[in-house]
Amino acid sequence: MSDLALLNCSQLVTLAGPARARTGAELRELAIIPDGAMLVRDGRIAVIGPRAAIEPGLSRDTKIVDAGGRVVLPGFVDAHTHAVFAGNRADEFERRALGATYAEIAAAGGGIRSTVRHTREASEDDLLDAARRYARWFLAGGTTTIEVKSGYGLSLAAELKILRVIRALGASGLLRTVPTFLGAHEIPDEYRGRTGEYVRLVIDEMLPRVAEKKLADYCDVFCEPHIFDVPNARAILRAAQALGLGARIHADQFSPDAGALLAAEIGAATADHLESTTAAGFAALARACVQPVLLPASVYHLGSTRYPAARAMIEAGLAIVLATDFNPGSSPTASMPMVLSLASTQLHLTPAESIAAATINAAYSLGRGGEIGSLEPGKFADFAIHDCADYRELAYFFGREPALAVYSAGTCVYQRETN
Repeated sequence: MSDLALLNCSQLVTLAGPARARTGAELRELAIIPDGAMLVRDGRIAVIGPRAAIEPGLSRDTKIVDAGGRVVLPGFVDAHTHAVFAGNRADEFERRALGATYAEIAAAGGGIRSTVRHTREASEDDLLDAARRYARWFLAGGTTTIEVKSGYGLSLAAELKILRVIRALGASGLLRTVPTFLGAHEIPDEYRGRTGEYVRLVIDEMLPRVAEKKLADYCDVFCEPHIFDVPNARAILRAAQALGLGARIHADQFSPDAGALLAAEIGAATADHLESTTAAGFAALARACVQPVLLPASVYHLGSTRYPAARAMIEAGLAIVLATDFNPGSSPTASMPMVLSLASTQLHLTPAESIAAATINAAYSLGRGGEIGSLEPGKFADFAIHDCADYRELAYFFGREPALAVYSAGTCVYQRETN
């Protein structure tokens, strides 16, 4: 495999820095190299620096990629998605536009339970075909790695099926995938009114099989009083940790602090959503070094105005993460650039803070910070060439997918079609 050299970057946004997630003022330090260049060897970054220092030493056999005076960023790392599912919920979207609430639709058998019914009926091949379609959407926004949760099966067979599809999607070479078991996403129809029995199923049958088959790196729970309360969420996550899985929590989306406090108690990798979290929850997360994963696109899509208090989190010393929450119900977008825009307009983050949260911090939240999330020697050459001259344009020009070309381990996996 010949070397590859990336040249003619208006801004090579490297995110080089300390080997950990970034906090406070560090979130604004993007380590940009004007007119930068990068040499890639065997899929990893060999050298990075100014073009004038790298280009003269290139061999004649080196493959040249000309960025055309554009911005180059590390591939976005989307640390919270539900990218394997069947069907969609466009009908519910229309009902919400007419005044129905998300809770009312769920109580009538819609919501997550609707997607569960469709996903249970779908074959693995059909689910993989759909996931590959969505993978191209992620790539079009410059994303190269996604965390993917199960949770639309809610039975042993269906959850294992989804996790196998996540593994197959990662093996396809389109996107890097980090699998998370979310059997505790909702109570399935056949267990309505019998939450305790379903929790035992998750702990006694699902988790052991997931761990035995090595199908997930993490376990997640939707922790809310009306779904999985703190005692049940704690029991599931402790069982997962005993089996060697990391913990992530859907926390405080609708009610304050219980999920954040549990995440801190058990040492979860992340607490996700946090729209209702207070200063007490932020302090607990900071003491336990739990990373918040913020999902502004889901707040937007549900028509809510309760966005997570990102500035307060930064002030509390938290290493924030941004993600799409791509799913068919509350956030049907795979666009990280759209999330960057929402982060600036609704969470009051600077474009630099948002980029750090969607790259290096996201990588560390998934235990991959040593391999991806920044452009530094030794890391995988996962990067995107964006059709702009300044990184701030990614959030500024919203509603477009700016990636012209996306590379994973030095191989082009996406090229925008141009006329």
